[in-house]
Amino acid sequence: MVKEELALCEEARRAEVTVIPDCGLAPGMVSILVALGMRRLSDVSEVHIRVGGLPQNPRPPLNYMLSFSVSGLINEYIEPCLILRDGRLTTVAPLTEVEEIRFPPPWGRLEAFHTSGGASTLPFTYQGRVKELDYKTIRYPGHCQVVKAMIELGLGSTQPVVVDGQEVIPRALFEHLLLSHLPTTGPDVVLLRVSLSGGGKRLTYQMVDSYDPGTGLSAMMRTTAFPASIIAQMLGSARIGEKGVLPQELSVPPGDFCQELEKRGIRVEERWDS
Repeated sequence: MVKEELALCEEARRAEVTVIPDCGLAPGMVSILVALGMRRLSDVSEVHIRVGGLPQNPRPPLNYMLSFSVSGLINEYIEPCLILRDGRLTTVAPLTEVEEIRFPPPWGRLEAFHTSGGASTLPFTYQGRVKELDYKTIRYPGHCQVVKAMIELGLGSTQPVVVDGQEVIPRALFEHLLLSHLPTTGPDVVLLRVSLSGGGKRLTYQMVDSYDPGTGLSAMMRTTAFPASIIAQMLGSARIGEKGVLPQELSVPPGDFCQELEKRGIRVEERWDS
């Protein structure tokens, strides 16, 4: 969809309008943080993005809650993942290259693995400038193995199968089962880490945002809707004045964006390592 939107860039310029696709968390906020890091750190060779929305009180077997579209979730788990590797655009399979990742207590040890879509236009934007760029989703340990087994059994397929004389679409059944058995409400947390390295230095942006009992807004609501709102207000106030269809990393002023996040109680920590 974003590729089709970007193809309308010249038409949007002629109409003197601005379109910024994929506003949200990931894709979204992470793209702007990468742009900020690219300004702050010279000679960037690697960019690694890790993001996940999790229930604060996980329940087996998936230890997960549906905080956004179940159809979108399955897409992330079955579609090819576009990355930069050795400076080249390439795709890797979703639900692969599982790694351990740690966040401050009480979250501790978690896992991260490839999923599709989170990097949006970043691999195209930074091709030729960085050697490695990838996006992985954060989950509680063991989640990937369980989901991968279900996908490998065919539950992500849209090809009908006949069961007891009835035609069934496996993916539709999978969506129904997830909606039936996974919680959709309850306290959640969004964990984010964007790491850039080069020239012997490493720059990391980290965020932990939790459900707000005062407003009733989930962490996923806050970290998805607030970025979109901030960008809409930037457009309305002409802080983004360029016309056309524009990737966020090339159009949204990243420093101003982070200041607006902090006004809304979303704090992104910056850390340097050498």
